[in-house]
Amino acid sequence: MWQLREGSHPVLTDEGGAILNERTGRWTYLTPTASAAVLFLLASSNQDQAAEQYSTLYSLSPEQAAVDVRAVADALTTQGIAGEPVAPSGWWRWWR
Repeated sequence: MWQLREGSHPVLTDEGGAILNERTGRWTYLTPTASAAVLFLLASSNQDQAAEQYSTLYSLSPEQAAVDVRAVADALTTQGIAGEPVAPSGWWRWWR
């Protein structure tokens, strides 16, 4: 399941958005279409379902929608903002 990682704080609207990465202190700004893709990814159980909803919203072919949604998901995962949950290290768990 795709999700934002702990320490990522989204501000998402239909007009665009941004995600704050608490670990780096940097904002990642999103276009309206990228923001919609993130909203669908967060609300869906998988990328295929998110792409289907994205395709319907923007009247795209299913193939193009899948490419677009995957590109947004991959970009945010590469930046360390999203992806599969990561278990904290033993030291961090003890500290919390």
